[in-house]
Amino acid sequence: MPSPTGRRILATIALAVAATLAAGHSPALGRPPAQLAPLAPDFLWGVAASGFQAEGDAPDSNWRRYAESDPAKDPYLNSVDFRQYYRSDIALAADLGVRVYRIGIEWARLQPQPGVWDEAAFAFYTDVIETITDAGMRPMLTLDHWVYPGWAADRGGWRDPGSVGNWLTNARRVVDRFAAADPLWVTFNEPTVYLLNELRNGGIGPGDVFTMGERIAQAHNSIYDYIHTVHPGALVTSNLAYIPAVDDAISGPLLELISARLDYIGIDYYYGLSPSQLPTLDIDELWTMPLQSEGIYYALDHYARKFPGRPLYIVENGMPTENGLPRADGYTRADSLRDTVYWLQRAVADGIPLLGYNYWSLTDNYEWGSYTPRFGLYTVDVLTDPTLTRRPTDAVAAYRAITAAGGVPTDYRPTRAPVPCSLVDALRSCTDPVSVPQ
Repeated sequence: MPSPTGRRILATIALAVAATLAAGHSPALGRPPAQLAPLAPDFLWGVAASGFQAEGDAPDSNWRRYAESDPAKDPYLNSVDFRQYYRSDIALAADLGVRVYRIGIEWARLQPQPGVWDEAAFAFYTDVIETITDAGMRPMLTLDHWVYPGWAADRGGWRDPGSVGNWLTNARRVVDRFAAADPLWVTFNEPTVYLLNELRNGGIGPGDVFTMGERIAQAHNSIYDYIHTVHPGALVTSNLAYIPAVDDAISGPLLELISARLDYIGIDYYYGLSPSQLPTLDIDELWTMPLQSEGIYYALDHYARKFPGRPLYIVENGMPTENGLPRADGYTRADSLRDTVYWLQRAVADGIPLLGYNYWSLTDNYEWGSYTPRFGLYTVDVLTDPTLTRRPTDAVAAYRAITAAGGVPTDYRPTRAPVPCSLVDALRSCTDPVSVPQ
């Protein structure tokens, strides 16, 4: 999921809000239905995780170096040790009734040195994917979740003119090895946030942002074509971090370079935004960020209009807490999940072609430098519990009921009403907000 990107994004949001509040009126989103149908039996309920954040036993990589060189970051330790617990974690997911399990395939693990491939690492991922499919789920495979080998970092990371070729060499091997499992494919996780994180951690300099963006686009477009050669009928995306109020301004330039090669639009939605919240936002404390469950509807509506007829998929969505403690706003994980699913059903009822939804994440994990933000359906106290026990939150039973029923009950009403002026899809979501039947 997105890591904090600091005050730069806040400044951009503030400028965009000032501009959009002065803009014109947009069409209404329609009257709310009194009853909601369940989602279709083939709807893809899922869970999501990434390699570095969850696997443990991290090989040398850009992110291992970032974690070890910054005393302000929590020590990585062994994260939640998915490499040892993957069978039981996959069983926990299957028990939820989900149909998709998203993982990352770590380049740094597969190719520890230039020209050197670790067959044991390939065998590990083979076993993970077989365990997922044997449990009745479909794998969703992420080729790049912000992590590349240490030797690639030594060459300059994405500044290296050979970076695209090196990246494609690995990605093609992954596709050749795992296409037979018929996975859903994600090429780059949140590419715009990838750029920002590399800049924030020193992987690139300010003058390298445009170059890195072009190289990511080139790599995505090339591997997209390769996947479709090896895996006919594949569904490929690069999931987009939806940034309230300014999504087009921040994600638009890179999205334009890859938009022709997206079989479905993968969307990560987490946080809402209203004018009154701008002065109090603290992106460095994710558990304080405002939540608007209806914002997921606005994000879906935004991309349904941007890519008419293209299927959409919520690749990541979840709720952060601080060390697993109750949130200051009183929102529980279960209520947040049920409220969010209500808006998914509303979107489908309004004709938005939604393929699936992944909850981020099955377990707590290493949130790019900290174990404080907790997103897991199962919580894990990495810093205090050497047994790494997976303890269910209230959202486990809630999600199990949702997948069994195809959503929330037909007469469900969100526990929190839509905010009067949301800026998630400014200006549309402020001047014509969605409503809930009385």
